[in-house]
Amino acid sequence: MGGPEPVAGVAGPGPAGPGPAVSGSRYAGAVGLFILGAITQYVGAALAVGLFQVMPAPTMAWWRIAIAALVLLAWRRPWRGVRGREAWRAAALFGVVLALMNVAFYIAIDHIPLGTAVSIEFVGPVTVAALAGSGWAQRAAIAFAAGGVLTISGFGVDWGEPGTALGLGAALAAGALWGLYVVLGKRLSGRVNGLDALAVGMAAGALVVAPVVATTAGAALAEPRVFALVVGVALLSSVVPYALDQVNFGVLPAATFAILLALLPATSLVVGAVMLRQAPSAGEVVGLGLVSVAVVLANLPAPRTFGP
Repeated sequence: MGGPEPVAGVAGPGPAGPGPAVSGSRYAGAVGLFILGAITQYVGAALAVGLFQVMPAPTMAWWRIAIAALVLLAWRRPWRGVRGREAWRAAALFGVVLALMNVAFYIAIDHIPLGTAVSIEFVGPVTVAALAGSGWAQRAAIAFAAGGVLTISGFGVDWGEPGTALGLGAALAAGALWGLYVVLGKRLSGRVNGLDALAVGMAAGALVVAPVVATTAGAALAEPRVFALVVGVALLSSVVPYALDQVNFGVLPAATFAILLALLPATSLVVGAVMLRQAPSAGEVVGLGLVSVAVVLANLPAPRTFGP
C-alpha cells in the first residue's frame, strides 16, 4: 500500500486470532493506526508521482526501497535475528519480489490514476486469499475482483490517453507480484521476525534493481529539496506503515480487518483526487466498489465448525 506494502491482512501481519479481550480504547486506537498507515502510504505515492518529472518511475521506486532498507537495517540489525543460509535466501527472495512489485506499481501510477492502480493491484492478494479459502465468500471474491478489473479497464479509463495500456499492464503485474509476496511472506512468518525479513529483503531488492537505475539515480541528489521529498516518500510509504503494522499486530479481529482492507482502494482514490487532482470516472468508482467487496469477501474469517 503507497504502493503495495505489507498491510495487515492480505500482505502483512494478520488479524487477531482467539486470545485475550482487547479494550475499547485499544481497539479504537488500532483502527485509527490502520487508517493512518493507509493514508501515509498513499500520500507517499502521490508525492512520488510529482517526482516522476525529475526521475523515471523505476528510479523513484529504487530510492524508496534503498532508503527504507537503510532505515530498517539500522533499526533492526537483522543479522542478529535471521539465522541460517536458508532464512537469508528466503528473506532475500521476498525482498526482490517486493522491489519488483514497487517498480511495477510506480510505472502504473505514472500512467494511470492512483486509485485505479491500487484497485487493480488488489486483485493479486485477493486471488491468493480466495484460493487459500474454501467457502462461498472466497469463491465470490474472485468474481467480484475480476468484475472490478473489467469495469475499470472497459469503462473507467480513457484508452485514448497514451500509456493507458502500459499503466494497466503494470498494475496487473504489481498485483501478481503482490500475490507472490503474500505467499513468500507467509512462509517466512513462522521463522523470521517480519521487520527483520523486510530489512534483509529490501537490501537485497535494492541491490538487484540498482544496475537498472544506475544512470538515473543521481537525479535525486541534484537538489536538497528533491532528496528531502525522496526520503519523505520512503518514510511515508514504507517505514511508517511497517512500524504501525507492528503496533497493531494481533489486535484487530479478522472481520474488522476485512472491512478496513476494503477501504484502502477508496482511500487511494481520495488521496489521488485531493493531491493529484485525479477526478475518478463513474467506471472507476464502480470498479473500485467491486474490488472493495472482493477484499471483504476474501478476508472474512472462515465460518466456525462444531464437532459432535
